[in-house]
Amino acid sequence: MATGPVQWLSERAGAFWSLVTDRPVSLYAAAVLRIGYGLLYLVFLLREFPHRDEIWGPGSPWTPGLAEQLFDQSGWNSILTLSGGRTYFELCYVMALLTSALFMLGWRTRAVSVLFAVVVVSFHARAIFMTDGGDNLILLMAVYLVFTACGRRWSLDARRIRRATARSAKAPGPVIRSYWLQQLSDTRGTLTTVMHNCGLFVIAAQVCLLYGAAGLYKVQGASWGGGTALHYVLNLELFQPWPALSHVVDQYVTLIAIASYVTVLLQVAFPFVLFGRLKYPVLAMLLGMHIGIAVLMGLPLFSGAMIVADAAFLPDRFYLLLARSGRRAAGRMGLRRPTPPGEAGSRSVPPQLRGGSTGIGESATPGRARPDDACRDRLAPDPR
Repeated sequence: MATGPVQWLSERAGAFWSLVTDRPVSLYAAAVLRIGYGLLYLVFLLREFPHRDEIWGPGSPWTPGLAEQLFDQSGWNSILTLSGGRTYFELCYVMALLTSALFMLGWRTRAVSVLFAVVVVSFHARAIFMTDGGDNLILLMAVYLVFTACGRRWSLDARRIRRATARSAKAPGPVIRSYWLQQLSDTRGTLTTVMHNCGLFVIAAQVCLLYGAAGLYKVQGASWGGGTALHYVLNLELFQPWPALSHVVDQYVTLIAIASYVTVLLQVAFPFVLFGRLKYPVLAMLLGMHIGIAVLMGLPLFSGAMIVADAAFLPDRFYLLLARSGRRAAGRMGLRRPTPPGEAGSRSVPPQLRGGSTGIGESATPGRARPDDACRDRLAPDPR
């Protein structure tokens, strides 16, 4: 009887270790996070381009000297405070735009992801009193994505690796590698896989913590319990980009009360529905909620950051189906050349990078092999 619990713990530990080390999970979801946050921050910097000097530059009321004093107390830092010159600031701004674009496109993602995190941290710290929840979430995600293999799918890196693989396949003779080089490559692949999986697990935990804490905080409020919280939100002048629209929506008292209760229910239940199919309608309702926040409250950055974060919980098969549907639609419209039968499935994913990765919160069925499980992602070179 004593060996029962020990054996059970050993099996569970072995299953967890296999989950972490066998192959990188949710590679397409990681690519969506990279594209989403890179695009979101690029649009944000372009939107604030006319006001860049007043927010982050030498003309800001929050001077570099004041920022340095705050850094001494908070431990923050920013490359924007290294010099107070306008030329240096403009150069940093251009580099931030370029870094965001390259990160979105997935060019040399391993190095560019670090630069993107530095850019986000620097701009966030330089004007920390002008940030909101959306800025905070983008900051956290930029740091977490450094540890993921977010350049393995839908990136310029993946395209470069695919072409290099095609050229090497045509080269005469096999490539002979020494035993130690092979061991070093395998170890590097395993470490990359572990870092990627742990990074995505941390991202998932962060989003669950955010929703759960927000929901539990709302439960304690009388206005949310009474269904009147959204009524007060719609009448705040600070969050009325279109006052007429807010007043029209505010007339539907019953719908506002229902929306208040549903908001609390979705946020509290979110961490508990990730391991079943119930998460799909929950994610759809959260998408509608965030779109409503962006339109009615004028918080597009926050809503966009949350929508991108929710995309991490969709399985890779969803994104593969979405990509195939897009290719078929483009082919019917004459916007894409048909793929030759012999190359089906090889144009978007290089052979050595294929893997049956599942979404966060879903696991593959044990003992059931998938068509693309022959080559493990952890044995492939990291295209980042």
